Amino acid sequence: MKLYGHATSPYVRKVRIALREKSIRFEWIQESPHDAGNRIADLNPLGKVPVLETDDGQVLFDSALLIEYIDGLTPERLIPAAGPERLRVLLWNTLGTGIVDAVVARLLEDRRPAAERSGAFIARQEEKVARALAWADRTEKGTAYLVGERFTLADLGLGLALEYIDFRYPHDWRSRHPRLARWLAGISTRGSFAETVPPGMEKALDAPH
Repeated sequence: MKLYGHATSPYVRKVRIALREKSIRFEWIQESPHDAGNRIADLNPLGKVPVLETDDGQVLFDSALLIEYIDGLTPERLIPAAGPERLRVLLWNTLGTGIVDAVVARLLEDRRPAAERSGAFIARQEEKVARALAWADRTEKGTAYLVGERFTLADLGLGLALEYIDFRYPHDWRSRHPRLARWLAGISTRGSFAETVPPGMEKALDAPH
């Protein structure tokens, strides 16, 4: 199994965490759609990462689809098969995905030339993040894990998103949401998280909070 993608992509990291949580061996081919001579567009017509090439030669793309595929490879599931728990896990993961999307959008806009940059657009993305954090803080959840008594896609999705905030949109969200900060501190110690920290994120995670 081969995973294509670059280290700083949160969508690629999400798949890497899932693979490690499931103890699935894979070859990671570090490649960006922006690299000269890259093969991403040949594998994925959308020209995006992550891309997964299965052992039987099938090519899959989009992190949500990849997580779904990976989760079916072992009996222990990140996504419950059915019932209220499944819906809750998917809801938390959707929140995490939305946070990541907003932070990515903010980052890309902030990198535009000053004359072309939209402060209003950046502010809207920051408002989305703030509302999402407030929702996560007040919504009923477990102490160690968001849903039930074990690690699920809910924890993966939100934990990844909160660390990505620290990486690409650093600000003091912890003082407003200390319970959320304590929960993340526990999740961040998992091997799957610690082993997939992108270059440059170490400084953000080690900074005083």
